[in-house]
Amino acid sequence: MSDFDPVEMKRMRWRSRRGLLELDLVLERFLARRFDTLTGDQLLAYRTLLDLPDTDFLEVVNGKVDLDAPELMEIVDMLRAI
Repeated sequence: MSDFDPVEMKRMRWRSRRGLLELDLVLERFLARRFDTLTGDQLLAYRTLLDLPDTDFLEVVNGKVDLDAPELMEIVDMLRAI
């Protein structure tokens, strides 16, 4: 686990609640299964993904769009495997 502030960790969990049911379902499973084991770099990448609009984020998770950033694709691959 990383040295992220516990408040920031809670903030990321809260920001994982999205407006699209399909995305919410994936993120809920991800939070339950993988979130607490992420490294600091992975948490930074996840936080960056949370900045995406819901529809864009869902397209990435569903594999309709790939990102050009390898550091983000590691988390995307985890989300796709959920």
